[in-house]
Amino acid sequence: MEIILIRHTTPNIAKGICYGQSDIGITDSFLEEIKPIIKEIGINDDSINYYSSPLKRCAILAEKLAEKITFDNRLKELNFGDWELNKWDDINRDDLDVWMNDFVNVPTKNGESYIDLQQRTISFLKEIKQNKTKKSVIVTHAGVIRSIWSYINNIPLEKSFDLKLTYGAIIKLKLT
Repeated sequence: MEIILIRHTTPNIAKGICYGQSDIGITDSFLEEIKPIIKEIGINDDSINYYSSPLKRCAILAEKLAEKITFDNRLKELNFGDWELNKWDDINRDDLDVWMNDFVNVPTKNGESYIDLQQRTISFLKEIKQNKTKKSVIVTHAGVIRSIWSYINNIPLEKSFDLKLTYGAIIKLKLT
């Protein structure tokens, strides 16, 4: 199965804010940002299954690509818990250091770890694989994309940030 992962477009939030699962919108540049995505992916292809995180910054893009979309909570970004919508600079330095030293296994306060995120995305992948569809488009977040990329390519999660992702990035993978 071919999987096309698309990162949402630019979120409407100031730089330096931790926003994981916070449901924020998109910037006014959205219509320009989606042009290359639509050019490469197309729209409303009945042979493709479309999936999306239900968060606005993904859902709005998914709804431009297809009329029939399956929204799945497992495609949400990392839950940063108590850190959500705080400036990174305002997060307790000791707590941040503990998490940064092992972000794969250590959850944020009242949030989740990166391995938690990957486990839910693997669950999602195993489910869609059973559909026997040749191609799936997934509109989601950088953390989810990196976790899927590392899983499919058998790359340790701590190395997943080697994959650089801009807003609107498209990653094509084969799930066997």
